[in-house]
Amino acid sequence: MSTSTDLFDLSGTVALVTGGAKGLGLAMAKGLADHGSDLALADIDDSTGEKAAAELAEATGRTVRYYHCNVMDPAEVDELVDRVVADLGQIDTLLNNAGRTIHQPLEEVTEENWRAVMGLNLDAVFHVMQSVARHMLERGSGSIINTGSMSGIIANIPQKQASYNASKAAVHNLTRSAACEWAERGLRVNAIAPGYMRTELTRGFYEEGGPQIDQWNLMTPMKRPGEPHELAGAAVFLASQASTFVTGSVLSVDGGYTAA
Repeated sequence: MSTSTDLFDLSGTVALVTGGAKGLGLAMAKGLADHGSDLALADIDDSTGEKAAAELAEATGRTVRYYHCNVMDPAEVDELVDRVVADLGQIDTLLNNAGRTIHQPLEEVTEENWRAVMGLNLDAVFHVMQSVARHMLERGSGSIINTGSMSGIIANIPQKQASYNASKAAVHNLTRSAACEWAERGLRVNAIAPGYMRTELTRGFYEEGGPQIDQWNLMTPMKRPGEPHELAGAAVFLASQASTFVTGSVLSVDGGYTAA
């Protein structure tokens, strides 16, 4: 039985993090490494990814490797999983994080933009989860953590992002479905649903301010955006022995937004 001091210890484990070169993925990856996990960071931004891997390895003393992978290509995903297992021995945790949004009024959403959002936010999440799960099912253990969004729980306003909202709602139910299918075979599958976060992509908007930022903060009970590092605890919890009876859950990290 685990004690209070080792519940969150990830020593001896390996985590694969997609979209891990920067932003929320990198922040959550750092949390895992800080608690002892070795890392495989996968992304398409090679210069940023290589730099992030080197800096994380130096800061944490863990093995951190960067892998180029277009997660929208199932063949590349399968190759990525094979390479990570060959290089690092196993995958204990999958942090399935790559995603995007396109703001566009629903009546104007093009087929190309719809497919671009669904292709990365849903199809790629499915392909990565399926490929990693095949490895985990052979071992009889593993934790899969999908990055959802509070946008999969509520429709955010005032921005128009129906495709993003729909994709994240689908990720949440895909998470629950996978959790039910694999629960008796040793796999846990959960999702993290972030609220408004101050990332590289949104930092400029927050610094500039304006009516939309004011509205976001007003509708968030904590009256501020989250910082990327504030997701790390949720990722560590779901990856660790602290959450061994947790599967099929969508953990909101949103400053109370979806509770209001």
